[in-house]
Amino acid sequence: MKAVLCKAWGPPDSLVVEDVPSPRPAKGQIVVTVKACGVNFPDTLIIQGKYQVRPELPFSPGGEIAGLVKEVGEGVQGFHTGDAVIAFAGYGGYAEEMAVDAARAVTMPPGVDFSTAAAFVVTYATTHHALKDIAKLRAGETLLVLGAAGGTGLAAVELGHLAGARVIAAASSDDKLETCRRYGADVTINYEKQDLREALRNIAGGVDVVYDPVGGKYAEPALRATAWRGRYLVIGFASGEIPKFPLNLPLLMERQVLGVYWGEFSRREPEANLQNLKELAGWLRQGKLKPYVSATYPLERAADALQDLLSRKAQGKIVLVTD
Repeated sequence: MKAVLCKAWGPPDSLVVEDVPSPRPAKGQIVVTVKACGVNFPDTLIIQGKYQVRPELPFSPGGEIAGLVKEVGEGVQGFHTGDAVIAFAGYGGYAEEMAVDAARAVTMPPGVDFSTAAAFVVTYATTHHALKDIAKLRAGETLLVLGAAGGTGLAAVELGHLAGARVIAAASSDDKLETCRRYGADVTINYEKQDLREALRNIAGGVDVVYDPVGGKYAEPALRATAWRGRYLVIGFASGEIPKFPLNLPLLMERQVLGVYWGEFSRREPEANLQNLKELAGWLRQGKLKPYVSATYPLERAADALQDLLSRKAQGKIVLVTD
C-alpha cells in the first residue's frame, strides 16, 4: 500500500510517498481501507517534532480517517468487514490502510460521504468538548471565536449557534467572514482591517466565552474583552506564537483560562467521549451540522494540503482522498 511518510523532522515538503507493507490488526484493533483523511493543524506540528506527541520515525501523519473495515482483530465486537467507519488516532492516517484501536472508531452515519466523515471528528469533537464540558456554554451567552473560518473555528461557530449563543466570529478576510455568517455567526470582525480590542469594546455586555485556536497577538485583547467570570479556552496556537498573559487579567474579573486537550480527554474518559461523539453524529445525521470541506487533494499531494494550512489559505477543512 502507499503511505505518506515523515522520515525526518521537517516542513511539509520533506514528506515522501512510498510503498509499505499493509498493517495487520493487533488484539482489539481493526484495519481500515482509507477512503479519505482529514488534514488538521496538528499534522503540521507533528511532522516537525513540535507536537505533544512525538512518534518514532518513520511514521504517517493524519489523525482522522473515513473508510471501510478490511480486517477485524481478536476480541473486537461491533465491527465487521465492509463496515463504513470513522476512526481517529494521533497519527497514521495519510495512507491507503490504517490499523486503529476499535475503541477509537465509530460507524459512519448513513447518507454521509467519506470526505465529509473524514472532516468531522477532530474539529467537532474538540469543539464540543471545549464548549460543553469545559466552558459549559449556555444559551444566551456571547461566544467569541478567533480564527473562525478554520476547521475548529468554523465548528465553534456552528456549535455555538446550535447551543443558542450569540456568536462573534473574528477572522482575517471578508471572504472568510462571509463563510462564518453562513454557519451562524451573528457578528463578524475582520481583525486584519479592524482593531480587535476596539471592536470588542463595542460588544454590549462583554464576552462570556472565548474560543482561541490561534494564540499570538489576538489572545490578550480577547481575554480583556471577557465579562465577569468569562472563560477563555486555549485550543491551540495556529499563529505559531504562544501568548503570555499578565496574571492580573484573570484576577480582576474572576476570569478563567482553561486548557482544552481533546485527545487526552478521549483517552482518559472514553465513555464520556463516546457519548459526545454519538450526540455529534446525531446532529450530523439530522443535518444540524454540515462540515465544510473547502478542498480535496489526492494522497500524493499531502504536502500541498499541509502548506495551505500553514499559509492560512484554507477555510473549513482540507481532505486527502485515496481514490
